[in-house]
Amino acid sequence: MDTMSDSPDVTTGATDADQEAKRDFTSHVVDYVAINAFLIGVWALSGGYFWPAWVIAVWGAGLAVHAWQTFVHRPITELDVDADLSRHH
Repeated sequence: MDTMSDSPDVTTGATDADQEAKRDFTSHVVDYVAINAFLIGVWALSGGYFWPAWVIAVWGAGLAVHAWQTFVHRPITELDVDADLSRHH
């Protein structure tokens, strides 16, 4: 792995890995919407019990976890440790 590509951007704090994670999440959302729209269309043609709700709910939970991992949770970096140490000393 190229260590230069994983180094933080000085102006934004973003890394190439962060940008790739955001692209992967966007792709996941597009797949979720497209496939679930297709399943809803199949259900609309066949009628009956709204069975796509199961796929929407379970996949939606996975999508929510993916969103949390992408936008909220982040690993502690050396910069975080250094900043914390400088605040306490």
